[in-house]
Amino acid sequence: MNSLSNRRTSRGLIVPGALAGMLVAMGPVASTAAAADAPSTALQAGPISLQFGGFTALETAYRNKNEVADIGSDFNTGIPFDYQTNAHQSEFRESARQSRLSLLAQGPEADGMRASGYFEMDFLSAGVTSNSRESNSYTMRVRHIYGLLSGKDAGWYVLAGQTWSLATLYGPQLSPTSGTTPLTIDAQYVAGFNWTRNPQIRIVKKFTDTATVGVSIESPQAVIYTGCSGPSFCGSAPALVNNNGAGSGLNNSTTTYSTDFAPDIIAKFALDPGWGHYELYGLGRGFRDRYPGTASGTNDQAWGASVGAGAVLPLIGPKLLQLQLSGLYGNGIGRYGSAQLPDYTLRPDGSIAIIRAAQGLAGLILRPNPAWTYYLYYGIEQAQRTAFADSTGKVGFGYGSPLYDNSGCDSLTGKSSSCIANTRSIQQLAAGAWWKAYQGSIGNVQVGLQYSYTDRTVFSGVGGAPSANISMAFLSLRYYPYQR
Repeated sequence: MNSLSNRRTSRGLIVPGALAGMLVAMGPVASTAAAADAPSTALQAGPISLQFGGFTALETAYRNKNEVADIGSDFNTGIPFDYQTNAHQSEFRESARQSRLSLLAQGPEADGMRASGYFEMDFLSAGVTSNSRESNSYTMRVRHIYGLLSGKDAGWYVLAGQTWSLATLYGPQLSPTSGTTPLTIDAQYVAGFNWTRNPQIRIVKKFTDTATVGVSIESPQAVIYTGCSGPSFCGSAPALVNNNGAGSGLNNSTTTYSTDFAPDIIAKFALDPGWGHYELYGLGRGFRDRYPGTASGTNDQAWGASVGAGAVLPLIGPKLLQLQLSGLYGNGIGRYGSAQLPDYTLRPDGSIAIIRAAQGLAGLILRPNPAWTYYLYYGIEQAQRTAFADSTGKVGFGYGSPLYDNSGCDSLTGKSSSCIANTRSIQQLAAGAWWKAYQGSIGNVQVGLQYSYTDRTVFSGVGGAPSANISMAFLSLRYYPYQR
């Protein structure tokens, strides 16, 4: 978790002295003095310095309703309604899967430039044979893998690989180590948090001591709601529409991939005037399908545009009490929120209808002393009704149609076909604390506690606008062997 001490990056790892030195012109989140004070865990391989990081974690999750989830929650459709059995059962899990490993490979300075490669992995991935019955054999996954080239004196860097999207709130001068992620134990963070961890190529340039500009070309993927299925009032787009397909080759064959034709493009301006950090950015996305999905069909393309902003404000001292704000508004932004609302839906003929949405997050971070960090977040994600009807006006299509049947959502004898329940908004309150219980020559041990309450409301339809909620509590025990 970020900023538990001034030696930590936003990813919960120390900033090695070499990396901090390379990024000093870009304004890294940790000072070079703090980084230099960290214990040396570097190995020298010829001219390359190898720096290790990470932590071990034993974590528990309790939910008053069963999501059948691990340490990462589902803030949207995973919250069950009363007609579902899981709404009447609680859930308890233990997990070590959020433990992380990292490696920084750092080259020497040459011709005023430095280069590095960064690798970070955890175990929040499941293979087709993974289960929790006996061996708990879950798989390693990519979190961050990127190469970084920096001009030490010119104030620029180029990043290529996978890391936090540029849409995520960063820190001073958009330093690549300064992604301001929530401090939650929940691996899905908080509703309203704007993020992906995404393959990209990013160019950032510091023009003055206060103004920085960045552009990122990022890998696309769409979250699609094609329509409901059920009684005659519930229409779905023509069966031959092609908007996604099951993975093949080296992709996951058990999930689908959208038929993208262009990258997501993000341009961001950051300002560091001396008090606080401020960001403004634009996001452009392209969507495509074919209706019907035959040789005689038509390719349909649509573009979504949105605007986002964020700020980090030191209310008391530089770190004693900090306010973090971020938000995104526009068309086709569901993918960029923790609740994963859809980006677009389909009209009756199968053409694309982009969903307008808004996402926002506010957080307070209190650090009364080096051993304790407290946090409080409120987040919201809300989608606009994007609904259509057939020529009779009696069959609904799209997302949030008033013709969809919600009458069975609160019935103990309900059926899935009578609880369409398209999510209108997700609101969440999350609070927690981190305690550095031990700090010494062998590293440090941290204990975390978190509680969150999440409310899910749906668009009104036949039978009204039901809602569902869930309470969750988390405990984390982490050992950081690579930092004091």
